[in-house]
Amino acid sequence: MEKTTLFTNDASVLGILVMILAFIFYTSSSNKPFWKKFYTYIPALLLCYFLPSILNSMGVISGEESGLYFMASRYLLPASLVLLTLSIDLKGIVNLGPKAIIMFLAGTFGIVIGGPLTILLLSAISPDLVGGVGPDAVWRGLATIAGSWIGGGANQTAMKEMFGSSDKLFSAMITVDVIVANIWMAFLLYGAGMSEKVDKWFKADSSSIETLKKNLAEYQSKVTRVPSLTDFMVIIAIGLGFTGISHMGADVIAPWVAENAPQLAKFSLTSKFFWLIVIATTGGLVLSFTKLKSFEGAGASKVGSVFLYILVATIGMKMDALSIFENPGLFLIGIIWMMIHITVLLVVGKLIKAPFFFVAVGSQANVGGAASAPIVASAFHPALAPVGVLLAVLGYALGTYAAWFCAVLMQTAAGY
Repeated sequence: MEKTTLFTNDASVLGILVMILAFIFYTSSSNKPFWKKFYTYIPALLLCYFLPSILNSMGVISGEESGLYFMASRYLLPASLVLLTLSIDLKGIVNLGPKAIIMFLAGTFGIVIGGPLTILLLSAISPDLVGGVGPDAVWRGLATIAGSWIGGGANQTAMKEMFGSSDKLFSAMITVDVIVANIWMAFLLYGAGMSEKVDKWFKADSSSIETLKKNLAEYQSKVTRVPSLTDFMVIIAIGLGFTGISHMGADVIAPWVAENAPQLAKFSLTSKFFWLIVIATTGGLVLSFTKLKSFEGAGASKVGSVFLYILVATIGMKMDALSIFENPGLFLIGIIWMMIHITVLLVVGKLIKAPFFFVAVGSQANVGGAASAPIVASAFHPALAPVGVLLAVLGYALGTYAAWFCAVLMQTAAGY
């Protein structure tokens, strides 16, 4: 029997998805006891994927029939990368001191090497677990986790498009990503409550954190302003305008590489989408050195996040939420990978005597991105939330490059 879809008009489907997102954000920020308890156990991000996937499974909407994912991945994704990277404050990150940067980079390094090491380990124990062919090759799905755990949702989608993971495999990987990442986040939040004991074990001096709190409070009050209509128009122009430039660049560079160096196709360098994402990320970095960065005070990253969550919902619409049960072994891959990341963090943190705050936020800025790094940072002190954002934005900037490199290493480890 042929499956019929209730809503086939993409305008209607987009309206449904945005209403779902609004409901999730509204309830997750509610002070009502029921919702506070509900979101203690159910991550809001998981619902942003899961609720659209339920509607897809029920035949209310259809990811296969809709063109919304293509629109979001080609237009909203690069725009969100530009706007999220625009707010990067390299001077502010340097002022955090070398230990904050070292712990962030240690987290990135742990993820980059963790992927291929996990594949090598499991290929010796259970080759089928990290096997697969074509779009269902497990390493392609793991590339999307690398994008998420280094940069975030935008980079995750970029890796899916660059390395061609199937939608079915991607659905399972999203579930592994969100659940494993949130289990680790729960440990970090627990650790925040006993940070003094951890700092004692690390033999760390956390006095710099107090200075940081004061400086951040002053910085926040200086840049934040009530956005005007003009501000929003300029922010939209920055995001979508540079998206247009990125498309123009990709349309020229990818065919040129394909014609002059076709052997580079293995590394996705002949893909227009690859160059679209790289140019958008690089553009955001360049613009962060201009006066346009001041629009972060008017909410540039918030607009970028709106674009990103619409993309998340369109991805959810293509998901089969039950696909993880067909291959529970994927959880083992995620857990081993995360354990390698944690081991690198703890070893480096112990060696440089880093405050646990930098260990926790450095990790979450990678694994959770801008959505959850501020949550972990604010668990230490509300004034420290922007540190999570600051490092997470650095993750957006590095995510495209580091996740791509990790994916290439995993491809090699898998024997492709």
